[in-house]
Amino acid sequence: MATKQPMITLSNNVQMPQVGLGTWQSTTEDVKTVVKRAIETGYRLIDTAAVYENEAAIGEEIRELIKERKIIRSDVFITTKVWVTHLYPEGIMESARESLRQLQMDYIDLLLAHMPTCFNHDMTAQKKSVKVEDIWRGLESVYKKGMARAIGVSNWNAEQIERVMKIATVPIHNVQVELHIYWPQHELHELCKKHNIALTSYATMGSPGRAKFMPDKFGWKGASNALEDTNVKKLAEKYDKSPAQILLRYAMDRGIAVIPKSVKPSRVADNFKLFDFKLSPEEIKQLESSGHRQRLFMNDFMKGHPEDPFAKERKD
Repeated sequence: MATKQPMITLSNNVQMPQVGLGTWQSTTEDVKTVVKRAIETGYRLIDTAAVYENEAAIGEEIRELIKERKIIRSDVFITTKVWVTHLYPEGIMESARESLRQLQMDYIDLLLAHMPTCFNHDMTAQKKSVKVEDIWRGLESVYKKGMARAIGVSNWNAEQIERVMKIATVPIHNVQVELHIYWPQHELHELCKKHNIALTSYATMGSPGRAKFMPDKFGWKGASNALEDTNVKKLAEKYDKSPAQILLRYAMDRGIAVIPKSVKPSRVADNFKLFDFKLSPEEIKQLESSGHRQRLFMNDFMKGHPEDPFAKERKD
């Protein structure tokens, strides 16, 4: 029997599940298997993106589950993202329509701008004239047409969020960023609270699969393993939980949504066993106490773009 889970209410009163299935790096065959297992386990949020190239497989599996009467469309919350090659007003509309076609759905629950930077269609050149305000106007158009129930941004910095909130006719409903014990994002979290924006964490477990994903191409450096952190292990022992479950609960007990990814059905089930314990504020501080701070996803391809969100953090 599926376990019920807590919901986060977005500022437009749309209900978003606090725990979802992440699908980055998931192939067509993998994603069908894990989506089926996730839905049967109790997950109701599936997080994908145009650039993941698995929207069609997710849509097929959801349709199959609906046909089998295991769920109805309104039971599931689908998040997808517009890639940088379409982050201009007309491109956003085109991408949203294509995502709906791939997913075989009439609406997307949450549509995000994947980055704050726009590129040409083969990513050989940055479109430096496109500002975050232009991107947001494109997302607002999709929302106003009823193609998305909520809209938001991913990998944007605080200054970009503030700029958009000043001109928005539809507020940002959700922000999705890298967030974990070594990159706790407290300032951004406070900004989101100020504007009543829901926050979603990716790489909550430190993204163990990151190193396998073309590290040379992206110039990714080695990173401390949060799953091996001494404080994480202590709390895992105390609560009789896995280190992964402790790391997920760390974000949840800060009121943040999580989207753990796995292609192993057993791990998908384990990542959902989060609702029979809570971490105290002291334990959350303890998890952050190593003092180690590292952003894992610098997304160097955005270097030199006027809207590069991490320009101030770059050393070169």
